[in-house]
Amino acid sequence: MMRTPLHEVHLASGAKLAPFAGYEMPIQYSGIIAESEAVRNGVGLFDVSHMARLTLTGPGVFDYLQWVTSNDIAKLADGTGQYSLLPNAEGGVIDDIIVYRESQEKFHMVVNASNHVKDLAWLKLNLRPGVEIEDVTEQTAMIAVQGPGAVERVAGLAANPDALTSAPAFGTSTQAIAGITTFAARSGYTGEDGFELICPADRAIDLWKALDATPCGLGSRDVLRVEAGLPLYGHELDDELSPIAAGLGWVIGKEKDFIGSGPIRAAQSEGTPQKLRGIKLTQRRLPTPGMAVLHQGQQVGEVTSGVVSPFVGVGIAFAFVDSSLPLGAEVALDMRGKPESATLVDKRFFRRAK
Repeated sequence: MMRTPLHEVHLASGAKLAPFAGYEMPIQYSGIIAESEAVRNGVGLFDVSHMARLTLTGPGVFDYLQWVTSNDIAKLADGTGQYSLLPNAEGGVIDDIIVYRESQEKFHMVVNASNHVKDLAWLKLNLRPGVEIEDVTEQTAMIAVQGPGAVERVAGLAANPDALTSAPAFGTSTQAIAGITTFAARSGYTGEDGFELICPADRAIDLWKALDATPCGLGSRDVLRVEAGLPLYGHELDDELSPIAAGLGWVIGKEKDFIGSGPIRAAQSEGTPQKLRGIKLTQRRLPTPGMAVLHQGQQVGEVTSGVVSPFVGVGIAFAFVDSSLPLGAEVALDMRGKPESATLVDKRFFRRAK
């Protein structure tokens, strides 16, 4: 079992630890509801050092990334990033990722911890001349600072605060934060504003303590990402599912060819038998992956993720359901043989005020 550079902090804070993607990770500290509300109302800290961090360099890196990722790299200026996918040749998804451009010949990529080895193998399998890939995961740590007060909190510790407060979504800045050289990206996985900070592994504890915010575990992170309508690989995305069914047509570049672009464009044109929808229950019941979605007594889909939402006040879920069913349709979840009333809704339950 691997440990992140912040493991000592988690132990000292009394975190409940459990295995996740090969790491011993904090699931909760004060409690999932309390941590979720801390992020929605203030500032929360997440140790996301388990996620893999890659640096890609060389004269051929731009064209290489245009080929292996779904989104359009040409849209990126220096100091910006984008959410994207690593598609396979059949139009499924190897992983969902974030790509940041530092320059024409230097990019950074963050990939899911559970897919670290698989992604590296895929990237190397498709490697082109003039491209080098460096895995910097072990040398660095990654901290997510999320919430309505997150930008002010990070900027207050920064050598150049204006570069942070003026950064657009997915904008980046490399500078000293709390005296520690840090790559700061205005991104996150909660629906809130904030930054994901990458720093040297041996300074991670210092940065964590300087940020002085509510520590949050993977339990609240899951609640927050479902509320925000954000997919999780292995639940809403996998090697056989089309990203079009998952509602990710917006990360498919329109002006380029890439691995799997043929099947993905066919799915865009022809539609998919199922679509990912939000499901809102009427009670505070916990939907779990694999639960059948019923409509007029017939199974029409299956839950992929579910939580009891402090923000919505009831159980909410994602499910792939028959594409013919419209939003607003009354459905039920089969909860251990008992139908629980629910409604198909937009999968974004929480939208941050601009």
